[in-house]
Amino acid sequence: MSLRYSFATFLIAAGVILAEEPQAIPTAPAGEYVIAPGTRIPLGLINSVSTKNAAEGDRVYLETVFPIMNNGRIVIPPGSWVSGTVTEVKRPGRVKGRGELYLRFDALTLPNGVTRDFRARVGGIDGRGGEEFNKTEGKIVSEGNKAGDARTVAEAAGAGASIGLIAGGANQHYAMGGGIGAAVGATAGLMAVLLTRGPDAVLAKGSTIEMITDRPLQFQKSEIDFGTAQSGNFADGPGPQSSKKSSAWARWPL
Repeated sequence: MSLRYSFATFLIAAGVILAEEPQAIPTAPAGEYVIAPGTRIPLGLINSVSTKNAAEGDRVYLETVFPIMNNGRIVIPPGSWVSGTVTEVKRPGRVKGRGELYLRFDALTLPNGVTRDFRARVGGIDGRGGEEFNKTEGKIVSEGNKAGDARTVAEAAGAGASIGLIAGGANQHYAMGGGIGAAVGATAGLMAVLLTRGPDAVLAKGSTIEMITDRPLQFQKSEIDFGTAQSGNFADGPGPQSSKKSSAWARWPL
């Protein structure tokens, strides 16, 4: 009897435990639409941003380029406006170091004027440019230019060698003149590289940036009734432009 009683007690207890398991998180109340945290929203840049001329606190303006839906309705239509802020800028170094840019998104305004404030982060950048995105630190980094630096030195050395050959020809010392000219040209090219900054990080007008929301964005049914409200007109710009530095050695006399 004791064993049967214990087994029955166990079954009853198990049933209670199963009955007390947490239920699924309830959906939003009727008439309310929620964009969940972690939602990725693609944006198009209205103004260009670059480490060359941007400063901490500068404003960034963007538009949504794809509809975001909830419960079968468009909650954030294309052309909704997003404002952001440049939170940190680091220029590329002359000898080493790459340009770094940090952005934060602050507010969303629907075409009918309904606004929500938040603090969202960058989740990705346009793949057409040479800039890189560090997901761990949330920073946009300019492309490297080691190949360009090597080309600058090589071009300067080649130009110096040509001039040296011409100068050495007057004394029938072609090899010596060419060698001296190449050395002088390489030195001038190296000086140009050392005195010229690396490529800046550039996000051109028309680039796309992915925003990741950090909190729920709640809207009532009446707030997503756009009626005749016109969404913004995102004009696709030229996209990311090459930020490679030019061959500055040409400014140096050989």
